[in-house]
Amino acid sequence: MSYMSDLSQSNEYLSFRSSIPLRKIVVDSDGSKAWRIFDSGPKSVRCPLICLPPVSGTADVFFLQVMGLASRGVRVIAAEPPPYWNMKEWIDGFKRLIDYLELDRIHIYGASLGGFMAQKFAELTRNCPRVASLVLCNTFTDTSVFEYNDSSALFWLLPSLVLKRMLMGNFTTDKVDKRIAESIDFMVERLESLNQSELASRLTLNCSPCYIQPHLLNNMPITIMDVWDESALSSRVREDLYKSYPQAKLAHLKSGGNFPYLSRSDEVNLHLLIHLRQFDGTELSSSYLSLVPQPKSGNNSEQATVSYFNQRDKFVKIS
Repeated sequence: MSYMSDLSQSNEYLSFRSSIPLRKIVVDSDGSKAWRIFDSGPKSVRCPLICLPPVSGTADVFFLQVMGLASRGVRVIAAEPPPYWNMKEWIDGFKRLIDYLELDRIHIYGASLGGFMAQKFAELTRNCPRVASLVLCNTFTDTSVFEYNDSSALFWLLPSLVLKRMLMGNFTTDKVDKRIAESIDFMVERLESLNQSELASRLTLNCSPCYIQPHLLNNMPITIMDVWDESALSSRVREDLYKSYPQAKLAHLKSGGNFPYLSRSDEVNLHLLIHLRQFDGTELSSSYLSLVPQPKSGNNSEQATVSYFNQRDKFVKIS
């Protein structure tokens, strides 16, 4: 690839690629489809955090979560699916991946399409629960919000260039800060690396008529993470997500664009740690360490604070 984004040349990304191997795992009987994963953190942890990317993303878009959370003892797996053309294929493939990795339960951080698939997987496996909790980032509960809903069955026919142009409309660098612009450049670079079947299958899943039944997930711990600045999803879609999960905690970022896990990774990682803290000391813990911060000794006791909303308890602030 002739063009390289600033993030892909950064020390953090180069360190990530040199220290954590990309694994290709075939779980389907025909042997032609391989999940791509980055697995970091203690392998003894059987209830890790799995990150699922958006349509245009690859597994390495979560490199700042993989590196940042692994340093806190959290096992993080960034997972990128092979081409699956319908919901059942994807669910069955993800189930087999979890079995292959010998995981008991999982926490899922899903962005956009990844968040939708996370909800659907939790919904369809609720009778034999695989999902311990969800963190949903800039996502939705109904695919009908997308303009290509009626033509999704034809995506497999379209050339790669057309599919990429359909997605590039969401990538605008006008009036955004440097970190958001860098995150967009990196995602454009990831998009360019995807082939026709990968793009067409993801867009088919993203736009085929389907919706979540949120009442079936009411007992699951859920955090909804989104940004207050402009993103590809409308405010109506965000409000629908809030209403679908009245029990969820709301983790708001003042800014971050469509890809806050790249542009605001420190804030995102802090919200993820706060979400995972509730499982400390249980069989659902994602870390072999305690995620509850210990008091610092000495005079230099300044700590970062983060605020989030709980829709029942109103405003909650954690230091």
